[in-house]
Amino acid sequence: MKRISKIVVIGGGWGGCAAAASARKAGAKVDLIERTDMLLGTGLVGGIFRNNGRYTAAEEMNNLGSDFFKLLDDNVTHKNVEFLGHHHASLYKVWTIEPIVKKYLSDLGVNVIMQCRIDDISRNENKILAVRSKKINKVIKGDVFIDTTGTSGVPANCTKYGNGCAMCIQRCHSFGTRVDLLSKAGIVHWDAKRADGSVGAMSGACKIAKESLSSDIVDELEEKGCALVPVPAKVREDINLLCKKACQQYAIKDYIDNLVLLDTGPVKLMAPFFPLENLRRIPGMEKARYEDPLAGGKGNSMRYFGFANCEETLGAIGEVDNLFCAGEKAGAMVGHTEAIVTGSLAGHNAVRYTIGEKLLELPDSLAVGDFVNSTIKKMKKPEGRSYKYTFSGSVYFERMKEQNLYSINDKEIAERVKKTGLQGIFDREMI
Repeated sequence: MKRISKIVVIGGGWGGCAAAASARKAGAKVDLIERTDMLLGTGLVGGIFRNNGRYTAAEEMNNLGSDFFKLLDDNVTHKNVEFLGHHHASLYKVWTIEPIVKKYLSDLGVNVIMQCRIDDISRNENKILAVRSKKINKVIKGDVFIDTTGTSGVPANCTKYGNGCAMCIQRCHSFGTRVDLLSKAGIVHWDAKRADGSVGAMSGACKIAKESLSSDIVDELEEKGCALVPVPAKVREDINLLCKKACQQYAIKDYIDNLVLLDTGPVKLMAPFFPLENLRRIPGMEKARYEDPLAGGKGNSMRYFGFANCEETLGAIGEVDNLFCAGEKAGAMVGHTEAIVTGSLAGHNAVRYTIGEKLLELPDSLAVGDFVNSTIKKMKKPEGRSYKYTFSGSVYFERMKEQNLYSINDKEIAERVKKTGLQGIFDREMI
């Protein structure tokens, strides 16, 4: 009887969930290990997809066999939202999406292991044999391992490079910090740098309780999905948050002159933090209260520590052969859409590795392929690590348009995927 491959995914954010799904659909046994009591990681406070080039990426992934954008499309607060620099965005319900994703994975047959913080590996020469959680005395064996643990979640980094622990959705003090498995596996890894040479970047948005805002702002949010609230000159004089933002597509002057609010269930404020005493001086925000990060008046989580050196197939380059990476762990690829793309590819290739089949490199004729391939190349050079790459803006969206890869025509996108011969590739059983 043929032995079924065992894939172990470490980290239950969007990237980890996508990796687990594609590996399971390819026919492998899959353990998905999550440090906290909920899946999706920063996706629990995210909510934006299909904005700008993410529309193209979502449709390509639908045609490639991913189910995640169908799940998101069925659980939105608003569609076709327009806000500064962003078009045709959808906003998913952050309060309800996690159990939907968990059920989807369970129905696929993924073994989801919660509240299991991995802090060490066992290896033999060039192979990882198992990962271990010392606190709960658990050893999990596998044939291939996928690191999707992200690049944030260490309070010491938030204190050293940011404004201290903001008590955010990472919940490090309750569930333990992210452990750098790359160094334990002998993988070369890098930290991102900002334009001024400092390390890391601050997460780009906060959550505000909708009930704490004025009724006119709430009405506009619920009608349009977004609201633009001008910041009085006297309030913004001493506030400069642009240089701190992780998401460069939002680091423009309009996001200082205005509060950009999105309705994802709670209110998403498109700023890394905003001093509460100043926020409450803005008309309509006099009673505003932060939900996440709880210290959103002072700071936010720091990110972009510990990118892996990866191949375009998302195989990690180093002393072990059976480790793949996805999400931000694979490079400065920002966003939930981006994590689903890389996770799907990493999970699929993990199974290919176990059966000795050539690893898949997505073609440059697809936006998702060009995104992964060009970003991985740029990450090899120090100057490439000072940028963040996303379908929705900044340097990659500009490249996407230059390469004629940006489209919101569903039929055109489907035909593009068909020409590659990869239709349904992430829904294809290989074992």
